[in-house]
Amino acid sequence: MNGAQFLVQALKKQGVTQVFGYPGGAIMPVYDALYDGGLAHQLCRHEQGAAMAAVGYARASGQVGVCIATSGPGATNLVTGLAEALLDSVPLVAISGQVPCAAVGTDAFQEVDVLGMSLSCTKHSFMVTDAAELGQVLAEAFAIATSGRPGPVLIDFPKDIQLAAVPKQSPLFAVEEPGALVLAEINAARALLAAAERPVLYVGGGVGMANAERQLRDFAAATGMPAVTTLKGIGALDPDSDVYLGMLGMHGTKPANLAVQQCDLLVVAGARFDDRVTGKLDEFAPHAKVIHLDVDAAEFGKRRAAEVGITTDLTLVLPALAMELDITPWREHCAAMAREYAFRYDHPGQPIYAPALLKELSNRLPESSVVACDVGQHQMWVAQHMRFTSPRNHLSSAGLGTMGFGLPAAIGAKMSRPEDEVVLVSGDGSFMMNVQELGTIRRAQLKVKMVLLDNQRLGMVRQWQELFFDGRYSETILSDNPDFVALAAAFGIPGESITCKEQIAPALDRLLASESAYLLHVAISEEENVWPLVPPGVANHKMMEQRP
Repeated sequence: MNGAQFLVQALKKQGVTQVFGYPGGAIMPVYDALYDGGLAHQLCRHEQGAAMAAVGYARASGQVGVCIATSGPGATNLVTGLAEALLDSVPLVAISGQVPCAAVGTDAFQEVDVLGMSLSCTKHSFMVTDAAELGQVLAEAFAIATSGRPGPVLIDFPKDIQLAAVPKQSPLFAVEEPGALVLAEINAARALLAAAERPVLYVGGGVGMANAERQLRDFAAATGMPAVTTLKGIGALDPDSDVYLGMLGMHGTKPANLAVQQCDLLVVAGARFDDRVTGKLDEFAPHAKVIHLDVDAAEFGKRRAAEVGITTDLTLVLPALAMELDITPWREHCAAMAREYAFRYDHPGQPIYAPALLKELSNRLPESSVVACDVGQHQMWVAQHMRFTSPRNHLSSAGLGTMGFGLPAAIGAKMSRPEDEVVLVSGDGSFMMNVQELGTIRRAQLKVKMVLLDNQRLGMVRQWQELFFDGRYSETILSDNPDFVALAAAFGIPGESITCKEQIAPALDRLLASESAYLLHVAISEEENVWPLVPPGVANHKMMEQRP
């Protein structure tokens, strides 16, 4: 077989059943091999959409996402998706066509040095220059993407190698095994736990990637310590648990931020002290010692020094640290804060209050549902007000903050879990970033339910302009938005628009009962802000809770 045929069969042997992509000249041999190669391919309407769909597929399923594009502009359009996967540690293999080897470096038609371009936004990148190496490259790509801290790998695939005959190969795997527990480290961590009076469990996205939710919940139950999550950690803990205080950070809950600022020990599981979490770093958890648990040792000491740092699989270390703690007064204090500072939904007047709508939507969804978000105010409202029982059910662009992520991510999620309800929550600004993927929904007949919160603004940027730029609203007014319901209808997708509270319940009924994709367009006030907000350069306990 030739290189393109070998690629398709090798992907199947890796367990890949679905790929996303867009054809073009330099990748045509691969698309010819896909024609009858027995591997499902979903045509997206932009290469960025294909990459984001592959990310959504991977995050919702726990499998490797695969996307394919041609050379030049096709490959460059994948780059944002690669950066998305890198910053959110998503296992992704991207395959880009390239001009023939003899033409590389000649400024040939649609030639771009995508290998060099991708080095800063991938875990590793390959360029195949010998058909005899193809099997080894593919084996290593999947091993690198999935082992240790997951991430994206690019394979740049010249057209002449796609057409070359491939000799018989025996791919080798270079799987990175988790490190064994070190008794001295475990004992040091347990000593800190035993001495703590005000410990807090700080949970990041690494827990879900390690499939360590059960071990984390057992640890939380054994210790009884109050717990907070990052944006990507949402769903790792039981949302109904007595110890769960919500998300921390810039738009975190007040109980979560106050508990972290008051604690004397932080147990950090699969998190990285991101700047959106810590606020002013030198005032973050100022009284706390740190136990840092992560598979990636590069995170230790990068932003906050740890008294104990343990590099291993979370499924191994969390059970080793589980122990009963005598912290009843601290638990009662945090529970009292949770009651006192609970969110309220009795918003006055007739306009639709987005947090209340999202809370009601969450109450109606089965626990198995997936919610994909874009980036902006709606993203933070979803994190604050919707309920998730698994990290795989909450797809949000955390590290890169990519507007346009939500729609293709929802497509990938629905294709990986066709029996589960998949809901997109987007904003009017973000929705337009990859709106062409409505064509993908139509083509694949996907029952993705879409809730579009429309304030005719770039809401989060407008909020910052109001609070920190003297109300100078530069290029954030979107009063010339299209008729979104008519736009969806042009793609054969039914929908409706609502403007007041009384319309919410029946509209949600129709949305969730629809036997096809459905767009619920929700008009909300342009003046509504996300609260709390930790302003830039201040500590997390100095939250703003209303306009000055």
